[in-house]
Amino acid sequence: MGASNPYTKSEALKIEELDLAPPGRGEILVRIKAAGLCHSDLSVINGDRPRPLPMALGHEAAGIVEQLGDDVHDLAVGDHVVLVFVPSCGHCNPCAEGRPALCEPGAAANGAGSLLSGARRITRNGQTIHHHLGCSAFATHAVVSRRSAIKIDRDLPFEHAALFGCAVLTGVGAVVNTAQVRAGTSVAVIGLGGVGLASVLGAAAAGARQVIAVDLSADKLTLARALGATHTFDAGASEVVAAIRDATLGGVDTAIEMAGSTRAFDLAYRITRRGGMTVTAGLPPPDATWAMPAVNVVAEERTIKGSYVGTCVPMRDIPRYVDLFRGGRLPVDRLLTGTLALDDINRGFDLLHEGKAVRQVVLL
Repeated sequence: MGASNPYTKSEALKIEELDLAPPGRGEILVRIKAAGLCHSDLSVINGDRPRPLPMALGHEAAGIVEQLGDDVHDLAVGDHVVLVFVPSCGHCNPCAEGRPALCEPGAAANGAGSLLSGARRITRNGQTIHHHLGCSAFATHAVVSRRSAIKIDRDLPFEHAALFGCAVLTGVGAVVNTAQVRAGTSVAVIGLGGVGLASVLGAAAAGARQVIAVDLSADKLTLARALGATHTFDAGASEVVAAIRDATLGGVDTAIEMAGSTRAFDLAYRITRRGGMTVTAGLPPPDATWAMPAVNVVAEERTIKGSYVGTCVPMRDIPRYVDLFRGGRLPVDRLLTGTLALDDINRGFDLLHEGKAVRQVVLL
């Protein structure tokens, strides 16, 4: 962690041959076909989200099942799957409440760098290598928990399928699950990476009458317009808050922060109308804090809400979002700005760090 950029020079990620043990009970072996580059990977590289090292990165992916561990009976060899970066045990309190994104054993396993079972299946000359969010998908193969995989149709292109495991699940889910955006309301999205632009897609699909896109990048604002944004604003403009509040007659019903910064979250809060909801799904560094104007929460009946993995139920949501994609109502393929080989992955993270890419996918 903390390697200097450009990463093509510091080689923050190294391509090596590792030993992969076969899947254990409740696990599967997946031949990875496509894996997306996400800020959650970058935040490990730059140290914003510390993880145990050494670690095999990658968490947004799709592939083909090659081997089943014991007690896996609802998948078959040859099935195509999307990987989900929070495995759900199905038994803890959040899972029992229908909130698998908050699975307690899943969160503990992700923090420890293990699979849901607590096992680690990757080694290098006898040294244990940690798993990234139960996936470690920047690789030709991955052993994952059965509860980290969602079966998909075989005709869905892998480079598109991979995006459903993080960008779409998180971005669209924040709109329809966390915020429960209704047709005719107004929505602002601050931070137009892959997840933020997926929120723009979700807001448009949900029937929002105003979809406000906010970012520092003119290119991303242009893309947001093409994806359904009705208004775009430069986040660095001196009067951006006043301009957005003026365009929305007092503020938006829902503001969604996707930049992972407290400045962006503060902007989102300030453009939310009285009685509105401010959602944050970005992941700032663990020590980041925000000074909340507490009186407004009461006097303006504000709602501040966190969204993790789009408050998703992956078994339910991924098939729904895929159907919307197939029907032309959720053009997820427009998020894909490039594909690359595994050997070029450091260059890909340079582009992501520089804000020059939305979603790049490694094809394997």
